[in-house]
Amino acid sequence: MAEELRYMATGRRKTSVARVMLVSGEGKITVNKRNLADYFPQDTLIKKIKDPLSLTNTESSYDVIVKVSGGGVSSQAGAVALGIARALLQADESHRSTLKKEGLLTRDPRMVERKKYGLKKARKRPQFSKR
Repeated sequence: MAEELRYMATGRRKTSVARVMLVSGEGKITVNKRNLADYFPQDTLIKKIKDPLSLTNTESSYDVIVKVSGGGVSSQAGAVALGIARALLQADESHRSTLKKEGLLTRDPRMVERKKYGLKKARKRPQFSKR
């Protein structure tokens, strides 16, 4: 029996980390052992996750298994999308130009700025009192 092809990649966004595994299949996406629509409630997030697959016309070629943790729902969706795009590159390097043009291979570097001492938040200061 032929060995199944598996491609693994990691995607990160803010404090979210997604470990993505592409397995040859019919296009089922599982996130933390739940269906994609059950885990991500908004259609925009689902579209964001499916973008790498739809741009490369591989929606029905692979099953996607994801383990994601940390952050909020939106940053988790961004991490999953990056992980899928990176795994697709491992599967076929010819997808690079398509994914790169859409910005799906770029890791978003924005992180939360740390709180400084003497301040209420990262930049918010206590009210100044002259007297």
